[in-house]
Amino acid sequence: MRITSRRGTIVFFVCLGIGLVALAIALNVGWIILNWRLRVLLFFGIIFFALIIAGLIINTSFLVRELRRSEQHDSFINAVTHELKTPVASIRLHLETLLRRNLPEAKRQEFYQVMLSDTDRLTETVEQVLRAGRAVEKRAGREKSEIDFRQLVRECMDAARIRHHVPPDVLHYEEAPQNGVGIKVLGNDEDLRTAVFNVLDNAIKYSGDLVDVCVRLNLPDKNHVVLSVRDRGVGIPPDDVKRIFKRFYRIHHRSLAHVKGTGLGLFIVKSIAQKHGGDVFAESAGEGHGTTITIELPRLST
Repeated sequence: MRITSRRGTIVFFVCLGIGLVALAIALNVGWIILNWRLRVLLFFGIIFFALIIAGLIINTSFLVRELRRSEQHDSFINAVTHELKTPVASIRLHLETLLRRNLPEAKRQEFYQVMLSDTDRLTETVEQVLRAGRAVEKRAGREKSEIDFRQLVRECMDAARIRHHVPPDVLHYEEAPQNGVGIKVLGNDEDLRTAVFNVLDNAIKYSGDLVDVCVRLNLPDKNHVVLSVRDRGVGIPPDDVKRIFKRFYRIHHRSLAHVKGTGLGLFIVKSIAQKHGGDVFAESAGEGHGTTITIELPRLST
């Protein structure tokens, strides 16, 4: 209901801005017609009205942008609240059951595993929010060292398989022939692991029922290393491709209702890549055609 109200506010400000700009243009034209013989007044009048029009356009753009940002912030708060509240409620329910009933040992162990899983979910949510905060800090992540990027990617793939309980064959690793050349980068190990894991995590989560992810490592030239992660999932609408790296932004799709998250994953990936002198890109042929996320980083010369 709040989102609908805010969208109505956006439409109102857009229409108001358009109306004011049209009114200013009409006044400007009228001024020119009435004072075309007075060149000095005409000159300053045109400048004055041009400034009014520019101010109205800037003001309307700012208001619309702030309303959209507020909407995304509310969505983020709702997502984080859900991500925190759900496992807490689950842990409480299982603890109350353990206290009130004398359960068989097998059932107790099952409850312990569920509570541990919920604890991991809580920890991951908190860490994701903290990573987003560190991602925008200029001083964070300066401790860099030489990293075997090939090994890091493989370890992240293993972690993603364990996290999502998927068979090994659903994540395919490919590497362009390097003739034995090492793939080294200079960076912060924890940050790069976070970036690679987030991309793999998204690829699996947004694959739907059929998880088929291709992870490809390539050296396009002697100065760069490129990691591409392609899934065959729900895809991204054309209008959303450039927005998915913004903070709090999440794709709205009926098939994604079960997918939970904070909308910070790809924002963190882009921030980390840029901190390391690289960048990240997204490609998709549209909904239902999968997505490819590409991370490009400077390669450490050997």
